[in-house]
Amino acid sequence: MFDSSPNLPKFLNIMANQVIRHGLMMRKHFLFGQQDVVNWFPGHMARGLKDMQKKLKDVDCIIEVHDARIPLSGRNPFFHSALGLSVMKPHILVMNKMDLADMRFQNNIYKHYKKEGVNEVIFANCKHPDSKGVKSIIPTIAEVLIGVERYNRAEIHDFTLMVIGVPNAGKSTLINALRAKNLRRGKGTKVGAQPGVTRSVLEKVKVCNRPLMYLVDTPGVLTPRIPDVETGLKLALVDNIKNQLLGEDVIADYLLFRLNEQGNTKYVPYLDLDEPCDDIRHVLSIAAARNNWIRKVRLPHIGMQEVPDHTKAALYFLQGFRKGEYGRITLDHFEKAK
Repeated sequence: MFDSSPNLPKFLNIMANQVIRHGLMMRKHFLFGQQDVVNWFPGHMARGLKDMQKKLKDVDCIIEVHDARIPLSGRNPFFHSALGLSVMKPHILVMNKMDLADMRFQNNIYKHYKKEGVNEVIFANCKHPDSKGVKSIIPTIAEVLIGVERYNRAEIHDFTLMVIGVPNAGKSTLINALRAKNLRRGKGTKVGAQPGVTRSVLEKVKVCNRPLMYLVDTPGVLTPRIPDVETGLKLALVDNIKNQLLGEDVIADYLLFRLNEQGNTKYVPYLDLDEPCDDIRHVLSIAAARNNWIRKVRLPHIGMQEVPDHTKAALYFLQGFRKGEYGRITLDHFEKAK
């Protein structure tokens, strides 16, 4: 497991070698405290939404991309009023990153959206162009568009699609997957690991020859005010909003609570712990010590001291979730499908 090192401060060696034997009862509820609900609507998001509205007259179908790990939480309700989803324009909802989500809830999600009038929900892993979900997107769009009045576009023989969603949901990845699958071409739009890479409504990108289809990428747009702290934490966990807005330690604490709630202890070997724990500070201290993640701080009346780097440990813990190291997890609550 872990061996004491003469290069580590004494208190870190003690901390790293202690066994977690507190017999702690796991929390039944997560205390959100009095934190402000996230309010994050940068100027480029507002401009992006206006630009989307301007391009609507040239759009035949809207593809909304969302993270399958939060199938209900964090979708922008403004899309419905601003873009007329499923009313003015045909609408397809693509649940991306299905390889990281608990697919036992798939039927629950279909039923939920059927009640809301969303008839086309596709689960996909857009990193794999030849996967079943990606391959079904263009045929589904073609079927949806049969018999749809195109008004000012009646004489135009190609179709224009608009892809929308919250930041970092996988919109650009979907475009590139469709190009790779249907045109055997490389990337047509930039992809980034951080939310907010696409900053403006871009030009059309061809994604299919038969039928001839073009797709317009758009910036990720959140609702101007996220309704509650837990929704903000879920969005942060799946990397739809930046860690700094809520704090890595708070997001990590929520992740620890949710894993323990589900009886998921895969984080124990990942962090090199001895056994499950419900105290995030203890977890981060042990992980930091055993990986030699330390930082220097100046303490009053003491001077410079080496302490566990909780931020680095928290980021490592969060990356484990985002890479699927703890298994397939859905953060929204459903009754398990029978």
